[in-house]
Order: sequence, then C-alpha cells, then structure tokens
Amino acid sequence: MTDVHSDQILVEEYPAGSPSMRLSVVTETWPPEINGVSLTLSKLVQGLCARNHQVQLIRPRQTRVDQAMRHTGFEEVLMRGMPIPRYPELKLGLPGKRALIQAWTLKRPDLVHIATEGPLGWSALQAARRLRLPVTSDFRTNFHAYSQHYGVGWLRKPIVAYLRKFHNLTRLTMVPTQALRAELIAGGFHHVQVVARGVDTQLFRPERRSEALRAAWGATAGSLVLLVVGRLAAEKNLDMVLRAFEAMRVAHPDVKLVFVGDGPLRESLRQRCPQAVFAGMQRHQELAAYYASADLFLFPSVTETFGNVTIEALASGLPVLAFDTAAAADWVRHEANGWLVPPGDESAFAALAASLAREPACLVQARALACAEVAQLDWQQIALQVEALFLQTLGTPASPAPVVRARTLPAM
Repeated sequence: MTDVHSDQILVEEYPAGSPSMRLSVVTETWPPEINGVSLTLSKLVQGLCARNHQVQLIRPRQTRVDQAMRHTGFEEVLMRGMPIPRYPELKLGLPGKRALIQAWTLKRPDLVHIATEGPLGWSALQAARRLRLPVTSDFRTNFHAYSQHYGVGWLRKPIVAYLRKFHNLTRLTMVPTQALRAELIAGGFHHVQVVARGVDTQLFRPERRSEALRAAWGATAGSLVLLVVGRLAAEKNLDMVLRAFEAMRVAHPDVKLVFVGDGPLRESLRQRCPQAVFAGMQRHQELAAYYASADLFLFPSVTETFGNVTIEALASGLPVLAFDTAAAADWVRHEANGWLVPPGDESAFAALAASLAREPACLVQARALACAEVAQLDWQQIALQVEALFLQTLGTPASPAPVVRARTLPAM
C-alpha cells in the first residue's frame, strides 16, 4: 500500500497517446490458409488491434459456408473469390470495386492498407482513389519471379509493369528487406520502406527439441537431420534439396531428410526420394518441435520476398543453409548461425552441404548462436513500426514511449 504521507511517489506518465485509427486491411489470403502472407498478416492485424486501432479486414470468402467472424477483435467483410490455378486450396479475390465504394462510403476508414495485388486488391485501390482515401501497400510475393517456374516466363515484364503501376498508385509500399527495396527502386518503384517480418519467439525456441520426435524419424544421437518447411512446389527449387541431401549422404553415414508442407510436387518427391519423411502440414507446437529437433535447415529458394521459415528456424535454434538472398541475407551470419551461398550457385550449395556433413560439430556450434540474431523480431515491435508508417502517411506523428518520473505530492 502506498504511504500517503511520503513526499514522493513514482508514477508512470503517458504522453498523449497515438490516435486510434480506423484501418481497412485488404488481403486475398488469410488463415486457416497456410502461407507466409496469411500468417504474418494475421500477426500484424492482431498487433494493430492490441494497440487500440479499429481494423476492418476485407478478404475473399474461403468456402461456401464461410462466415464473417465477430469475436476476433476486428470486423470482417467477405467478398467473392475463386480458387487460384495450381493452388486450389487458396482463393483469388474477384473484382469488387462497387461493393467497396458502398462499404467505405457508409463507414469511411482513415487509411486503406492493401496486402495483395490480385483483382480484389486492384478493386480496393481503385475504390480508395475514387473516395480519396490514403492507401498503403505490401510487396509480399515475387509473382514475376514465379512466372518462369510455371511456363509463362514471357509474362515477367508485363507482371513487373502491373506491380509497378499498382504500388506507385499507393502512398507507401512496405517490403521486408533492404535488398528487395533496392531492387524495386532500381525497377522504378517509388516510396518503398523496409519493415521486417516478426517471429513468435515464445512458440519457436530451442527448448522445443524432442528426442521422441527424432526417434520417430529414425534418427539416433549420431544422425544428421535436414529439415525443409514450405510449399512443395516448383518455385521452391526443391531439386537443390535432393542434390544437397545426396551430397551429404556421401560424406556422412547417417543423414535423414524431413519435409514439412504439401503441394503439387509431393508425390514426385516421394518417388524420387522414398527414404525421406513427408510430414505434411504441421502447425503451432508441432511445427515448432520439428524446427527445434532438426540439425540443419535447408532453404534453397531464390524467389522469396522474405521467407518467414528462415527466421522461424533461427528462433528455434536451427542453423540455416541458404542462398544469400531474402531473409537469409539479413539474418543469417555466415559461419556463425548458418551458411550463405551466392544466389544461384547450386554447385557451391551442394559442396557446402557436404562439407557440413563431414564436420557435424559445426552444426552444434551454430545451434548455440542461431536464436540470438532474431530475438528482437517480436510482433509487438513490428506493429509499432507499421503504426508509425501509417501515422506518417496520415501526417500524424507517432507518440513517444511512456516515461517514469518521480513526482512530488502535496503535503497531506
């Protein structure tokens, strides 16, 4: 109990708080769909709601019986959608400019943030411009880079032109890495800002390591377990995983390979590598245990804008072998918490994998350093960064952090 006769008392002084914003967030993917965009965007929305902002989430209806949620801390508006070719479990938002103009006329947001550049995102951009609403955007997926993996490489230039037009019509485009910012600016994109992705460090941590899970994979104390997490699809460069696996098996008597995820290449990979473990989709604590229980994370993709799985692995104490691009370029320190190879140098990737198999002690040393590098990437800090950019866009300065001062009380 406070002594009312004392001369001083410590009180927490909060400066005038940042004003609560009415935000409309537009996305064509959302949980329970599992991909980097949906999972990271949901964390960001939760963080913005926790900071007392009013969020209206606009997304495609995922099933015929999908209903807008009312108890999530934010409002949902469901739009028409259709399955994406080759990604039938995901939906593409259909154009809805008229419906959005009507919704935003009745309930006008302070700012519209568009996370995806599909038909729904384009409709949202046009509706917001009609109503003179401020718009910001995310650049989250390298669609132009994916085109070459699906036999439509000739579409690369038109896709880049569309993305440039889309983002340059917004006041701000958020990207997750400095390298991507430099690439987009060189390609004619304007007003590009870096906002890192977050990671749940309470979920993904080294203490999740499970010897029982390793035993289920057939691994012993002397085994090396390689882990791959993500969609089993052409753009992920999974041939490189098999090449690295074979190189490591030559150098070490007991190497295991575990795939977490699903996709169109699953059956082909199973036929080519029957000794691998195909765990399917894993979530939450189960996924965290997979990360922490492996010995090396392989990330051979060169088409990612970020690659959230990279920082999830590091947070779990799992060292990473990757090309020097996307999240790995920013968060993997070569020969400390992982290893980096020049982008596209597949021979070097396989050779380095074999070298690590010959010196497994290097993996043990890297485990101890893996999680320290990403410890500051908690989602509260990311929400603060995004909030500051929204307020900057609206011309409102962000408020400083609260301070603690001693205040003298009047005599009683």
